[in-house]
Amino acid sequence: MPDVDLSRVNWRKSSYSGGGNDCVEIAFAGGGAAVRDSKDPAGGAFTLSAPGWRGLLDAARVGGLEQR
Repeated sequence: MPDVDLSRVNWRKSSYSGGGNDCVEIAFAGGGAAVRDSKDPAGGAFTLSAPGWRGLLDAARVGGLEQR
């Protein structure tokens, strides 16, 4: 995903977060997605292409993202 100005995107938090700051936030921009930690929004974000975002969601749905 090319460099995208993330200062003007609309960040969204999962409805499963319970309203606290203990979740990730996502923003869709530049044909892909950006992800950041809701506890540290100034700490940076990583970006994924559209296929990368779909792959991340698919892995999460099937339980392929084990915490270590």
